[in-house]
Amino acid sequence: MCDLSLLLVSAVALIDADNRVLISQRPVGKSMSGLWEFPGGKLQENETPEQALIRELSEELGIDTKESCLAPIGFASHSYDDFHLLMPVFVCRVWEGIPQPKEGQRIAWVTLTELSSYPMPPADKPLIPILRDLL
Repeated sequence: MCDLSLLLVSAVALIDADNRVLISQRPVGKSMSGLWEFPGGKLQENETPEQALIRELSEELGIDTKESCLAPIGFASHSYDDFHLLMPVFVCRVWEGIPQPKEGQRIAWVTLTELSSYPMPPADKPLIPILRDLL
């Protein structure tokens, strides 16, 4: 039996017209600061993973998208020291606005080849081959 609390978050691989993926660097002061991850965040009460992503993308990057633009591609399940992360992951190619860092994070558009050279949280790393197979 697992004594870790379950943390449900959703994440998205934003893919641009050149098949680059947007990643963001966790800011100083947050857990796993300095690591690069796919945008997203914790689900709030009574929120679906898609609703959470739409809200998080607006808050974190200043862009808007719709549920119909979010295609599920898999999920990550990883036990950290003090919680277990369950993360549905989506791909999105359609949004309004230009992604801008709104919460002190750095962002980067990277190719799938470059993606593996960025240090990422353990839960995000297994998503790289899924994206490579998909694109």
